[in-house]
Amino acid sequence: MQKNTDPNKQLFSGFSAPDAEKINKALAIVAQIPEDPNYFRPKGVEVAGILMDFNIDLNTILAAILSDPRLVHLNLKPNIKELFGEKVAALVKDVNWLNKVTVYSLEMTDQPSQTEILRRMLLSMTQDVRAVLIKLAYRVQRLKVLPRESYELRRFIAQETLDIYAPIANRMGIHQLKWELEDMAFRYLKPQSYRRIAKSLSNNRAQRENCIDSFIAVLQKMLAEQGIAASIYGRPKHIYSIWKKMCRKQLDIDELYDLLAVRIIVDNLTSCYATLGVVHSHWQTIPKEFDDYIANPKENGYQSLHTVIIDAEGNRIEVQIRTQQMHDFAELGVAAHWSYKEGGKHDTAIEKNIASLRKLLEEKGDEALSENFRSELFNDRVYVLTPAGKLIDLVKGSTPLDFAYAIHTEIGHRCRGAKVDGRIVPLTYALKSGEQVKILTAKDGGPNHNWIDLNLGYLKTSAAISKVKSWFKNQHLAQNIATGKAILDKESQRLGLKMVNVNELAKHFNQPDTDKLLEAIGRSDINRRQLAAFFKVPELEALRLRPETTPGLGKALGLRLKQAFQSKKSETKSLISVDGIDNVLTSIAQCCSPIQGNDIIGYISHKKGITIHRKDCENILQLAPEKQGQLISVNWGEKKASYAVPIVIHAFNSQNLLNDVTRILTESKIHIANAALNTHPDFSAQLNLTIQVENTDQLSQVLNKISQLPNIVDVKRKT
Repeated sequence: MQKNTDPNKQLFSGFSAPDAEKINKALAIVAQIPEDPNYFRPKGVEVAGILMDFNIDLNTILAAILSDPRLVHLNLKPNIKELFGEKVAALVKDVNWLNKVTVYSLEMTDQPSQTEILRRMLLSMTQDVRAVLIKLAYRVQRLKVLPRESYELRRFIAQETLDIYAPIANRMGIHQLKWELEDMAFRYLKPQSYRRIAKSLSNNRAQRENCIDSFIAVLQKMLAEQGIAASIYGRPKHIYSIWKKMCRKQLDIDELYDLLAVRIIVDNLTSCYATLGVVHSHWQTIPKEFDDYIANPKENGYQSLHTVIIDAEGNRIEVQIRTQQMHDFAELGVAAHWSYKEGGKHDTAIEKNIASLRKLLEEKGDEALSENFRSELFNDRVYVLTPAGKLIDLVKGSTPLDFAYAIHTEIGHRCRGAKVDGRIVPLTYALKSGEQVKILTAKDGGPNHNWIDLNLGYLKTSAAISKVKSWFKNQHLAQNIATGKAILDKESQRLGLKMVNVNELAKHFNQPDTDKLLEAIGRSDINRRQLAAFFKVPELEALRLRPETTPGLGKALGLRLKQAFQSKKSETKSLISVDGIDNVLTSIAQCCSPIQGNDIIGYISHKKGITIHRKDCENILQLAPEKQGQLISVNWGEKKASYAVPIVIHAFNSQNLLNDVTRILTESKIHIANAALNTHPDFSAQLNLTIQVENTDQLSQVLNKISQLPNIVDVKRKT
């Protein structure tokens, strides 16, 4: 009977019978791929073979095999989720995305911030860190077959490896992959330097080995006398790390003292320090080269004792002392976690290593970055691209308007629309990692006051909000005063005040005179909520009364009424003014539901007269060139009117939600045109309402009141 010599089955022979059955099922799928002699890229089986050295779990092996790029060419594609489960399917999806991502460019080599953002983006868009491990193995295999590719592609892949993937392997603590990636990439980028160092190491190998063997023999005997069980062996030095040290210290390879290195593996923590005591008591040491990474682990969880001694012949030997578990984590990093977890073992080193995954790209001592990593694996960041391929790092929930201000302040000020991956989106659209954003700008103009209203959802980042506020602060003094007077007028009318004492207001807000007060209101330094709070102070409630009904007011209130504004003249203007002409037939567009305060534009229709749209309405931004001639300038008049606005409310608990919201709307004298409450099995709820409001100020105020109700997750205008 002929023996089974299938190398794949031999490779995965260490698994249990049920696990081996699943692996064989995966191998049977990839076996259906037709052989192509011209296919030089990595194959899933080869990558899985690399990962076998990392004590990984079954799901990782299956995902590595099934993320073979050639599977897309099968006529009948396998249903991985159905055959192998949801976890394997999710891993395969992540690996396929990582294998296809094409954000990197050679220009990033000289742009450290860009390579750092790209590393974060790759990790933030990966649901399971094991997918990154598989990707690193794919990159190792890619480098192995790289000689068959063109010179330009070899350099590109090698440089990308050094800039992106080797640093990720390092920060995950997978040094075995890090060193392999670095040495192979270095070989393609600087072949002459690589060969020179390799040749020098080869020429001096016999001398180094004799020196190391003598040291090990003496140390082994000393440790045995102390009753310390230890495994001691020479540690190889990696070519890329030698080259970097030569460049950093401006030394030739013969002048480097730490090419001789020994690693000592002991049973426990106590033996680590006992061994260090034996070494330091029998050999001369170099104090400045001693590091205790056990008491003070590196950021990626690495633990070990490092010291450098000088032997009898004057040779300098670097000595590393660690336990077996420390060694496993040093070599395999996070990959070691899976084997320990399955074995039911528990160790603080494991917990430290897993905790470090939450800070994979955190730079030591950078407080700003530390704040960015509060949530799990960069879950509070979003990474998007400019049309030129530059990466922009924003907080999660950022909008195209935040993106515009991150590019340049002026682009933010003149932003009037945006395209995401080629399609028009509203300025309130929440960006997702990996999307490409193009900003549509006007030749001139500035921001809208609505942009700094958090309830309307235009801006998320504090930097962008500050830039908008700064713009309003820096506008012409007379314009600010006029705007402030209009806002004050509108607020007093909304609150039912016939007269307002501006001198009293100026004193309350610490303004030297009424002009400075109006300027501050116009610049948004004093907002409508602050004004409303002032008017609602109990002692000022009398200001709501007409002058003729207040003969008994005290002297202070009497002075306020005498110095107040004159009442406004009766309002006669139309709701909408079209090119300066009132009383033109208009209708409000249902697609964007503009309300007073929004920037608007008119569209001349054949049946409905002029329909009024928001300027950032998707239908207007996508209007065909031949129809753009039907657009006409329109403005809001001063006549009061109400507008139907759809809003959506998400709550943790549906109990009393409709009653509480209805109460607030009733108190605010806002009519509900339509309501629909959807509840979920976990008791959370979504309430969709259509309400009648007069302007954006009224909408903002009621949204703010609703957001303060208990159990509310968020409330916003529907776009």
